[in-house]
Parts: sequence; C-alpha cells; structure tokens
Amino acid sequence: MADAAPLRLLAQDADDLAIVSAALQDAVAKVGDISFEPKARRLTIAFNRFRWEAGGRQRIRSALQLGGVLKVQARKVRRDRPAAVIELLALTFEPKDPPGGIVTLSLAGGGDIRAEVECVDAVLADVSQPWPTPRTPGHEA
Repeated sequence: MADAAPLRLLAQDADDLAIVSAALQDAVAKVGDISFEPKARRLTIAFNRFRWEAGGRQRIRSALQLGGVLKVQARKVRRDRPAAVIELLALTFEPKDPPGGIVTLSLAGGGDIRAEVECVDAVLADVSQPWPTPRTPGHEA
C-alpha cells in the first residue's frame, strides 16, 4: 500500500479530529513552521507526517489548518528557536461554550499548543510527494 493516495481530511467534530490525530501521530515540525494569523483566525502548521496508512517507511509534507481560532497558547515550545523541532503525539478537543472549545496539540517532551476555537474546523492535506525514511517512530512503554 506504499502508493496510497495523498490524505485530504476535514474535521468538524471531536470524532473527526480523532481521525486527523491518528494520521498526524509522530509528525514533526519546526517551530518556525507554525503560523497564527489572528485577523484571519487561522492556525497553520506544516508537518513532516509519518505515513502510517501506507505501511510506514515514508514521510510526506502535510499541512494542518485550524479555522475559527480565537487565541493560541504554547507551553514548552521555544518560539525564539524557529529551527527547533516538535513532535506531535495527539490532537484533542475539549468542549467549552458549544460549539467552541480548546483544540490541544500534545507534543513529545510534555509541551503543548492550545487553540481556543469557535468550533472544530480542521483540515489536513498532504502537499508533497512521499519520501523514504529509515526510521519508524517508537515510544517507550
């Protein structure tokens, strides 16, 4: 299944976001690839995503975009180091004032990025050709 089609996913609720989260597990990004546009209410992050759905051994450049973002907070993310690498473990949604809430991007090393959103409005799209990778992501038990 190495020739799997590029992903194009839309999330409009917590269940949809769980699917996007699974696709992005172990994706890596540079801090400089995180862009928040307050006037457009948009958070965009470019990742190198591990292609679990293609049987592994490949990464692909992907973009995650959250719409309706009111505020973004980061914890243990070195914004003064744009070349620093973050690794995404999971995306979750915590409802607050329906349909709004908090989308949390949980990062390896204990950091996170929290986006206060009007509603769940996320798009994940692969934007390059895949390339081989010698390593499969792993986690300590």
